[in-house]
This record gives sequence, structure tokens and C-alpha cells, in this order.
Amino acid sequence: MTRIAVFAGRGKTGRAVCAALRERGADALPLGRAGRDLAGCDAAYLIAPNLHADEPAYVAGALAALAVARVRRVVYHSVASPYVPEMPHHVGKAVSEDLVRRSGLEWTILQPGAYLQNLDLSTTVRVPYDVDAPFGFLDLADLGAAAATVLLDDGHEGATYELASRRATVRELASEAGVGAERVVDPGGHPWLTAMFGYYDRHGLPVGTLPLRALLGR
Repeated sequence: MTRIAVFAGRGKTGRAVCAALRERGADALPLGRAGRDLAGCDAAYLIAPNLHADEPAYVAGALAALAVARVRRVVYHSVASPYVPEMPHHVGKAVSEDLVRRSGLEWTILQPGAYLQNLDLSTTVRVPYDVDAPFGFLDLADLGAAAATVLLDDGHEGATYELASRRATVRELASEAGVGAERVVDPGGHPWLTAMFGYYDRHGLPVGTLPLRALLGR
């Protein structure tokens, strides 16, 4: 049985990846943030903690641990449009992608769009950016299926895939759910989130759907 380590495997992203791997018959090993228990693993799915202060350093440490444990295969969980200077946490993922590509490991990079599950469609959807901005939204189940595909099937080494289940605006998704949508004032908090909301307000986050369709055979 193929054994796959999933960094941050107990978060919502990690749980989705582990569930899809198990559905495919693999042994999914959810790791904590340290990700040190790599013995006997054939591959790893590398997720950094959300809004990590220094994601490149975290990724470099994880790659070094994989090399020591002789885990040759890694899939890195990046983000759609990683090189956006206005969003520091995206830039951290762009730098981390470079580290992955130069790691000497057999790598694949996934660039997911915004999660559909981040929107509460049971009531009026309130977001701190333009509800008519274009997005490529990704369903967590689709992310898990794509991760399992590139980890368990041949031919994905050296590939980078943008992932979105569908293109839509927040207003369109809300309308389909029979609820309203409105923009609210940014509540403040982490400055990276404020920067992200400002970018979304001006540009959205468009992501293509064809790579996911091709990966999942849809």
C-alpha cells in the first residue's frame, strides 16, 4: 500500500486530501505542522500553515526533512496567481515554488483557487470585497481528488496545475443558492488579509477550470 504523508493533515485542506487518498486505497498519514514522522512514506503532500510568517523557510525545512527520510515524491500546495506583489502571502508561495522546483525531488505543484467552502451560502453572503469580482472557485472535494490523482498516478512529475471547479462571482453563487450578496467593510485584522481583500476588490482571482477537468477526467 502506498503511504502518503500529508503535512498539516488535520486542517480542512489536509482532511480533504487524506479522505481522497484513502478512497483511492492509499495509506494517508496526517502530520502536524512539524511534519517529522516521515518513516516509510512514499510521497508527501506539503501544505504550509495558513498565513505562515515565513513560508519559504517552512517549505525549505520540510524539503530537507523529506530528503533525509528519502521521500522522493512531493506535491506542494501553492495558490492560484502566486506572484502577486500586492499580496505578501502569495509571494511567499511563489518563492516556495522555486524551492520545490530546485529541491531535487520529484515534484508537482498545485495552485488552488479560493475555496467554495469559505462562503456561507445559507444566508446573505457578506464579503469585504466586490461581490461582482471574477473568481475561480475550488471545491475541497475536487482538490482532494486532484491531489490523490497527481500523487498516485504516473506522469505528473514536473507539472504545475491551476485548480478551479468553476468560474463565478460571489453574487452569482449567492443567487444560485437563493440568497443575497453584499460587500461589507473589511473588519481589520491581519494586514495580509486586508491586502488580499483589496486585491480581490480590484481584480478578483480568476482561475481556469480546464486543468482540473482534465485531471479528473470530466
